[in-house]
Amino acid sequence: MSSRLIGVGVGPGDPELVTVKGVNALRAADVVVVPVMAAPDGKDGGEPGRAEATVLHYVPGEKVVRVVFALNERTDRARREAAWDVAGERVAGLLRAHGRVAFATIGDPNVYSTFTYLAQTVAAAVPGTVVETVPGITAMQDLAARSGAVLTEGTEPLTLVPVTAGAAVLKDALNGPGTVVAYKFGRQAAEVAEALRESGRLADAVWGSALGLPEESIRAAAELTEGPLPYLSTLIAPARRGGGRGGKL
Repeated sequence: MSSRLIGVGVGPGDPELVTVKGVNALRAADVVVVPVMAAPDGKDGGEPGRAEATVLHYVPGEKVVRVVFALNERTDRARREAAWDVAGERVAGLLRAHGRVAFATIGDPNVYSTFTYLAQTVAAAVPGTVVETVPGITAMQDLAARSGAVLTEGTEPLTLVPVTAGAAVLKDALNGPGTVVAYKFGRQAAEVAEALRESGRLADAVWGSALGLPEESIRAAAELTEGPLPYLSTLIAPARRGGGRGGKL
């Protein structure tokens, strides 16, 4: 039988937001891999990640394997790629030994996820591997639900921007139509606030971090501070709306 690598989206952090299909996939796997950030020496930093904390609500700890990924390495490309190769071979080894491996990722495995890179590496290392994904609830969906922000109406477009690509990309999106969602903007909070002001989108925008967790924070974007926010902060700048109910159907 073919080896199977299954990317399972476990949502933004609230264990109640893992789908039934996701829970079943985690429990059916022989091993569940969870990504952890590397310490300065390149080894396991010790702190459980958001994906791991969620997974442990549904599977026993002895079934979970922590694999170090260069999630926090953004300056040294060679070091980052070397770390990815090591992580990929570790997962490939698990797949050879067990046959059915699930990889838990926060959010959705097909939206800015570490899983896409991992799947490419493992598929090359273990020929014939079947790669599957189980969708997960995204941070923008959770933030919309918790804040009351409406993501789209009628024919409005929705633009998702990782601010790690630069504040200029966000500015272009904010000057366009529809709702704009920004991911990973915590370290550039001041630039994001300025972009919202310049585009006239500050008043209706909302940001959140640690959604569904005890340290959850959801605030109006007008309260964005000059200092950095958590890296995984999410922003929703709703579309400019008017015209009454049903006007865009």
